[in-house]
Parts: sequence; structure tokens; C-alpha cells
Amino acid sequence: AKDMKNRLGIFRRRNESPGANPSGKLDKVLKSLKPTPEEALKWGDSLEKLLLHKYGLAAFRAFLRTEFSEENLEFWLACEEFKKIKSQSKMVSKAKKIFSEYIAIQSCKEVNLDSYTREHTKENLQNISRSCFDLAQKRIYGLMEKDSYPRFLRSDLYLDIINQKKGSSPL
Repeated sequence: AKDMKNRLGIFRRRNESPGANPSGKLDKVLKSLKPTPEEALKWGDSLEKLLLHKYGLAAFRAFLRTEFSEENLEFWLACEEFKKIKSQSKMVSKAKKIFSEYIAIQSCKEVNLDSYTREHTKENLQNISRSCFDLAQKRIYGLMEKDSYPRFLRSDLYLDIINQKKGSSPL
């Protein structure tokens, strides 16, 4: 029992050491990613600029979660990751996963695609390449650009970011 107490004491001392506050580290990371209001205003130029900024992407994702509509962004991001895969076997596996998760009818995170795009994408799975989701990804990007992105720009979340005072934290 004494041996166990000594072992546990080591962990206790580590946690009591200065700088061991994990939330403090997280705060520093978030602050380093936090845009200035001027940077955040640039997200209003295009959806692309928003998605290319780590904090902007996180803010957009948080906004979509509040609307229970994050599947479009998740699909788009999955397609971006898919394009980076070099191994053909991993590409085949990931393509099947993306299709079953986002494109198959009544899938758990089904995205809103027209029947032509859905069938075209399904046919592309017969000969998998990095471009097999391009049409579907383009359609979903267009939906986000016309629908959820403008709502995000009008949201309290975005408005709080662009109107922030120094030292405040909207996220």
C-alpha cells in the first residue's frame, strides 16, 4: 500500500507543478489562433478564405453544430483529406467510407445531392481516383456558399468575433 501511495504521489506532484494547467495551454493555443477583427472580416470575402483559416474553420464548424447541419462541412473536409491519400488501397477504403457515410441514400450523415450527382459519384467508385468525389464536393461547396455561409456571416458568433475587444474571447 505504501509503494502504491508513493507511485500515486509522483502523479500528484506532477499535477501540482507550475505550468501543469492543461487548460492554460489550451487557452494559449486558442489565443495564438485567434484572429484580429480585421483578419476575421476577410472571411466575409469568400467561403474559401473562411475555410483556409484554422480559427475560421473552427468557428464555422461551431456555427453549423448549433444548426445541426455540419455534415456538409464534414463531407467537404473528408474529400479534401481523400485527395491527399497516396496509397491506392487506402484510397479505395476511404472512398467507400465517404460514400457510405455521406452519399448513400439514408446514410447517417447524408448530404443533400441531386440524383445525377449521386449516381455519377457512385459510378466513379468503380474506378477510384482522387477526383471521384469532385462533382459532389463542388455541389456541396456551392450549397454551403449559398446557404450556411451567408447565415454564418449574419450569426452572433461571427459578429462577436469581428466586433471583439482586445482580451475578450468569443470561442
